[in-house]
Amino acid sequence: MSVRSHSVPSDFFPSFDILSPREQTAPFVFSSPHSGRLYPPEFLAISKLDPKTLRRSEDCFVDQLFQPVADLGAPLISARFPRAYLDLNREPYELDPELVSEALPPHANTQSIRVAGGLGTVARIVADGEDIYSHRLSLDSVLARIEQLYFPFHAELSRLIATTNDRFGYAVLIDCHSMPSAAMAPGGAQRPDIVIGDRFGAAADPRLTLLVRDEFQRHGFKVQLNRPYAGGYITEHHGRPAHGTHALQFEINRGLYINELTFEPNSGYARLAEALTDIVRNLFAEVPALLDYRAAAE
Repeated sequence: MSVRSHSVPSDFFPSFDILSPREQTAPFVFSSPHSGRLYPPEFLAISKLDPKTLRRSEDCFVDQLFQPVADLGAPLISARFPRAYLDLNREPYELDPELVSEALPPHANTQSIRVAGGLGTVARIVADGEDIYSHRLSLDSVLARIEQLYFPFHAELSRLIATTNDRFGYAVLIDCHSMPSAAMAPGGAQRPDIVIGDRFGAAADPRLTLLVRDEFQRHGFKVQLNRPYAGGYITEHHGRPAHGTHALQFEINRGLYINELTFEPNSGYARLAEALTDIVRNLFAEVPALLDYRAAAE
């Protein structure tokens, strides 16, 4: 049995929100593709999970934590819809044959590790492994999500990066995420406070990665590079240091700022928000001397 729906819930339009500075003064773009928290009745009706369980895939409040970047001079784009509905940090057609009722198109990537784990562009499971749907989805409904939500978000993200690159001669994309704490992670493995991913040096100038690491460490955070998260599709796709576009993925330990059972801010939220604002302010001041090739040539 397939769920026959060829349009997405009206709550999801537009598919993203943008916080723009009055004037962009920093060569940065921030994105939060997994913090959407609109769970409309149309989506809940085709899910076997309750809203609280669906939120286990959500990067709770990450967009709010980074809101101050707009006042500091850089834009922030964030998805309005939840990751459990559509994952923007995937290729557009990482499609799961176990989720879709019909044959997938030839251009679909059905063999990726993420698809195999049930976490393709349209996820089959939430982050801890529970099935989202009681029935398979029709191909048309899956493609509608990609056409109506995925492509508009990525077109706008690409526009913001291109505009920044044109204005400053280079651009730095910060893709903002959260990760379960050790208590909530599979196997209970110890997690750092922050993971910075640059695709093992392929997505950003290594000097930039080390500068960001040092900033987080200066604020007392335990930081790891590229493990266990090196950066997803957004970091890989946009990180082109040779062409002046650098991309980093930030993963923030959720235990720092929320109760992971209730999804409510905890006592550490304010401290984290203040530290992130200070880190971003310092990066805006320090990065131009590091990466502004035009200034270096003058």
